[in-house]
Amino acid sequence: MGRIGHLFFVCALFAAFVTSFAASPARAQSAVTGVPLSVCVARVAPGDKAASMFAAKGRFDCATPQTKFHNGDYWVLSQPLDNIADAADRDRVRIASLWQERVTLYALYPDGTLRGWTYDGAATSRHLQLGAMIQWRLDPKLGAPARLLWRVDGSANLRGIIVAPRLATPAQASRANIEMAALYSGFTGLCIALLIYNLAMWGALRHRFQLAYCAMVLSLLLYGFTSSGGLAWANPAMLNNDRLRFNYIFLACAAATAFMFARAFFPSAVTSGWVSRAANALTALSLTAMVAFALLAPWQIRLLDTFYTLSFAVLIVAVLPIIIRARIERSPHLWLFAIAWAAPIVFAALRLLANLTLVRWSFWLDNSTILAMAFEAIVSTLAIAYRIRLLSIERDEAIEREIIAARLADTDPLTGLLNRRAFMRKAIGRSGEQSMILTDLDHFKRVNETLGHDGGDEVLRRFARVLRQAAPTGALITRMGGEEFAILSPAERAVAPDTILERLRAARMPFDVQVTASIGACTGPLATEADWKEMYRRADRALFEAKQAGRDRARFAPLAA
Repeated sequence: MGRIGHLFFVCALFAAFVTSFAASPARAQSAVTGVPLSVCVARVAPGDKAASMFAAKGRFDCATPQTKFHNGDYWVLSQPLDNIADAADRDRVRIASLWQERVTLYALYPDGTLRGWTYDGAATSRHLQLGAMIQWRLDPKLGAPARLLWRVDGSANLRGIIVAPRLATPAQASRANIEMAALYSGFTGLCIALLIYNLAMWGALRHRFQLAYCAMVLSLLLYGFTSSGGLAWANPAMLNNDRLRFNYIFLACAAATAFMFARAFFPSAVTSGWVSRAANALTALSLTAMVAFALLAPWQIRLLDTFYTLSFAVLIVAVLPIIIRARIERSPHLWLFAIAWAAPIVFAALRLLANLTLVRWSFWLDNSTILAMAFEAIVSTLAIAYRIRLLSIERDEAIEREIIAARLADTDPLTGLLNRRAFMRKAIGRSGEQSMILTDLDHFKRVNETLGHDGGDEVLRRFARVLRQAAPTGALITRMGGEEFAILSPAERAVAPDTILERLRAARMPFDVQVTASIGACTGPLATEADWKEMYRRADRALFEAKQAGRDRARFAPLAA
């Protein structure tokens, strides 16, 4: 199976454990808090009244799963509440927010009193709790109700008609809001911190995958804002169904930008060709499904929702070619990508199964996107840092290679001194009076004949070492060609030619052969190429005079007119 396969398998087991834990009806699940209520469903018929529906028990279906019914208007009846402990203290009725035009809650009390509370789309937004739970507050003066009845008008019935009905105490409801506030605040803070950090990094480094990552984090931030119910708190006048539209939009944007980040994270060799074309087509398909749902719902809403859900499934499958290509290319980024994306892919697959009613709904599964993508965002930041580190190493190595190549192009390979071309490039244009020392080894042909060419090369290397030791700091030292060398330095810091001759006489040569040199020196400006030619001519003439005078000595050219 391989390490990546084992990683996905472990994440699948973890996801299954979390799903089964969250789906347990006996547990309080943060936003889904309180005593669970079992319900039965009946379709609304003309002339139906709430009072008569409490007694029409024969019309209610308690065995068929709610998702098996079609969309439309429904009555939903709870079980009798007289066997619920502390029922008098449980005056908060909570259900999960779904696509509905209007929901009316009726409470029947033991004395026959019937009370009703109607929430249309705007009223639902005003009563939405964090975690996207709709909450009614019963009248505490009337005591505990005997039974509850909901009338749901315009139910899309995508996940159910009434989902997660609960009877909670005020303390449980408050604690649920506090826990959800902590969860969503932590997620929001994480997204903002990652967004600011990666935008700053992008401003400095300008890598394309950093912008894709920032777009993904921003989409997740907005998705969390809508799915938590925070958007309804910020804008209570908004219809709840419109909030759900935004929820669909930002979830699709998060999926599309996450897929874009996955493509941009790897080098082009991994995502080029047919993989890139397929990724573009699938991203367009996902965004098309999102636009269709946002604009057309509730028309054919179940069909639109199925199209939207399947587009997510296609995106999940589309990640596999990228992983396979990355494995073939032996990408060093694959292991971090696998760690970051294993949990989101597994949880996304489970949520898709829930959307297709193949897996039971649970609060944590419905909010798994936030938790899984928070994990992914953190690990992806580490992956980005690792990728940037590798890019920095590659850049530093390229710069080092470029520097070495430039040095090799400017350097005499035998002595390590500057070659004639590099010397002239760096010499011409210097300001101020310059001193030029031109030196030539005496009778070097005899040295080669005595020691051989290898011995002669060693003599040249040792002479270059003498020049380096004698020259002042910052001087240009070059091998002009053959056995001819030159030193260029500012006139006020020039080395005395006799110092070079003395050091050469004292230097130990191969087989203790005696080596001497002749030197021609001059001073003058070096601002232009004409100055260079003039200085070289004068120094060369002085060198010739030194050789004519018997060698192993220096001569100075007269000052230029």
